[in-house]
Amino acid sequence: MIRVVLSDLATLRVDGLVRPVRSDLAPVDHASRDLMIAAGPELAERLERLGMLPVGGAVLTPSGRLTADYLIHVVVMSEEEPQTSLSIQRALLNGLRRASDWGLESLAVPALGLGAGTIEPEAPARSLVDILFNHLDEGVPPLELTIVVDSEFESTLFGRLVEDATRLRGSLQN
Repeated sequence: MIRVVLSDLATLRVDGLVRPVRSDLAPVDHASRDLMIAAGPELAERLERLGMLPVGGAVLTPSGRLTADYLIHVVVMSEEEPQTSLSIQRALLNGLRRASDWGLESLAVPALGLGAGTIEPEAPARSLVDILFNHLDEGVPPLELTIVVDSEFESTLFGRLVEDATRLRGSLQN
């Protein structure tokens, strides 16, 4: 099941939250930064000990003071390598693998790739939805996926894409 909600990631009651980061685990946007602040200083100290991660990688940590149990930090860029649709896709796929490895049942994912300056939001939004549906088709956890958006525009866009993908998959199975 995939649902779209207009909400604050830090307040969701899910097993895991996806947090986009740079290879040094620094936040890439305000939502990622806000998650770190809400999680508390213990998490920041833990991340400092991890060191650098490759672009496309993902690491799971406890969520600190957040309502979710875990954070999955997905590396979408580095100081030398900009964020691209491919880096986002690789990072999300690896994040889903970490969630599955740990048996998480529910996962919240922000609207990856739709940050400031995105000229055509349909392509990255469709890619994210396709990756999430392909994951569901594998039948491994997490099977409850939430796309968390922060505007009515994103809610409408993702809602339409999820509805279209659901309808298409239903017609292919008949």
